[in-house]
Amino acid sequence: MMKNTMQALAGLKVLELGQLIAGPFAAKTLADFGADVIKIESAGTGDPLRKWRLLRDGTSVWWQVQSRNKRSVILDLRAAEGQAVVRRLVAEADVVIENFKPGKLEEWNIGWEQLHDINPGLVMLRISGYGQTGPYSQKPGFGVLGEAMGGLRYLTGEPGRVPVRVGVSIGDTLAALHGVMGVLMALRHKEVNGGEGQFIDVALYESVFNVMESLLPEYDAFGAIREQAGSALPGIAPSNAYRCADGHYVLIGGNGDSIYQRLMQCIGREDLANDGDLAHNDGRVQRVNEIDAAIESWTIKHTRSQVIERLDHVEVPVGQIYSIEDIANDPQYHARDMLVTVKDKQGRTIKVPGVVPKLSLTPGQISHPAPELGDHTDQVLDQNGWPERVSMSEP
Repeated sequence: MMKNTMQALAGLKVLELGQLIAGPFAAKTLADFGADVIKIESAGTGDPLRKWRLLRDGTSVWWQVQSRNKRSVILDLRAAEGQAVVRRLVAEADVVIENFKPGKLEEWNIGWEQLHDINPGLVMLRISGYGQTGPYSQKPGFGVLGEAMGGLRYLTGEPGRVPVRVGVSIGDTLAALHGVMGVLMALRHKEVNGGEGQFIDVALYESVFNVMESLLPEYDAFGAIREQAGSALPGIAPSNAYRCADGHYVLIGGNGDSIYQRLMQCIGREDLANDGDLAHNDGRVQRVNEIDAAIESWTIKHTRSQVIERLDHVEVPVGQIYSIEDIANDPQYHARDMLVTVKDKQGRTIKVPGVVPKLSLTPGQISHPAPELGDHTDQVLDQNGWPERVSMSEP
């Protein structure tokens, strides 16, 4: 844990109604920078993420990342008593985050209109597979479907092979980060422009589509459909993975004009360095196979560490493909406090990713571990003056 220090979002009150990945990741990001996040969970097993991936003593170690800095309160959102508590909490909240199927909160009488009436300054982040409107809005949507619909899955993998997924739930995370941007913009609008609260409608597929670079304009202008390209970066050359003598691969980005010159000179291919047709990217793209072959004919004669050392020396972007073992032992990760050892509620230590981004004056921090289910129910209800026992039944 880090020592207490000034934090950018100190005093911000956030109510998290989501579960699993997208909504909770957005809330985790706000909590890392000082927001007081109250996470609502159902009785029994709570957020399903508690049982995802590898478990230690019955609880996912992922939980220590996704729910750090949060408080856990047990409520049955389907029961009138639980809904009443949510409305009480919303009256004092700045932000509500939810990632249920559109319309679900309205069924429970805690949708946007109801909550906005209670707190006109409320900012509400709504993350869903396809957004709150449109013909697909009522379809269930997970990150992998958003990645596919957003265009990412089609491009990922080797030509002629089944398109593969990215190894993490990148669609959920992209949606969460877009949601955090929306929350901060809405809060600034309130503070600077004197505006009301508003809701932010984030769709998983749109968050993926937003980072697809030139995919759409290339199709519109030329009818070009970008296809799978394996480790290469189509239209930008040279940029690829190259095999080394020890069987490892290195990634080399030699696509800047001056960088390309240094790379060719380093590998002893002055002929390619001095070829005027290859001075700029558009020319190199036409002969990318020739250039890639020249680079790999050099890397295959050297070990990975030798290739990295030589290209580092001439300032050509180069790097290895990191496994988590490589990450855990890398000095750059350690120097940047990206491998943080924390204690869980039982006092056991575990390493978790550090906080990003790095703010110079108001840095984020991990102030307390992920909660046990319902750890803060009594505390939160007492703070909000709730005198009666609230329904804890399973939704």
